Amino acid sequence: MDFYFQLCSVELNCESGAVIAATLANGGICPTTGLKVLEPYCIRDTLSLMLSCGMYDYSGQFAFKVGLPGKSGVSGGIMLVVPNVMGIFLWSPPLDHYGNSVRGIQFCEDLVRNFNFHNYDNLRHTPRKTDPRVQTVDQQANLVVNLIFSAYNGDVTAIRRCALLGMDMSHADYDGRTALHVAAAEGHYAVVKFLLEKCKCSPLLVDRWGFMPIDDAKRFQHDRTAELLESFMEKEKSKGNSGANSSSSSFSNNNILS
Repeated sequence: MDFYFQLCSVELNCESGAVIAATLANGGICPTTGLKVLEPYCIRDTLSLMLSCGMYDYSGQFAFKVGLPGKSGVSGGIMLVVPNVMGIFLWSPPLDHYGNSVRGIQFCEDLVRNFNFHNYDNLRHTPRKTDPRVQTVDQQANLVVNLIFSAYNGDVTAIRRCALLGMDMSHADYDGRTALHVAAAEGHYAVVKFLLEKCKCSPLLVDRWGFMPIDDAKRFQHDRTAELLESFMEKEKSKGNSGANSSSSSFSNNNILS
């Protein structure tokens, strides 16, 4: 009980509370000092508890409507964590019959009504909401590197993940090399098949040296991969898509997951 009363006696303001929430959102590393305060597994367990029972008897409704880890106090404060994004601390004394801040709850609900922060919001197919996590130029470049590196390693699971994130699977690096070029050069048949069948990548794309994916497959003697590419090239040409720089990256989640 003594330890419990000590915890209940910790004094916070909105600024210090927000730093704590941001530390929870940042995997245990304080964003203002850069110091590692807690281990990641402790953060995982803490956020799980906050989501399941952090808002007293309103926790179930809060998880349903807001879908984010939160912790309220009878002083009128609410700590809200958006994992890997940010932490928020609110203070407004008027309480509802659950002991939660009335205006704090309203803010949390308005937040997820306007932004894609609910745990189960779809980041691709929720057009009514804004996604503040839209990739910057540097982050987009990193995603392209990850895509091409996954193709180099023959990692179909990572390629599928990139597709589900809504990436342009025909995106090329500074040499015009696409994931399809790299997978063909390495002879990763499964990756090439996935990019062609599920992601609808064009087999007619050329890099800065004028090579198509089939040229790479033949050069490194990956005959089976070359035959697959040739069959898709014939289909493309039969559709009238003879432009070497044409591409199509339209696909559905059902195709990717299947």
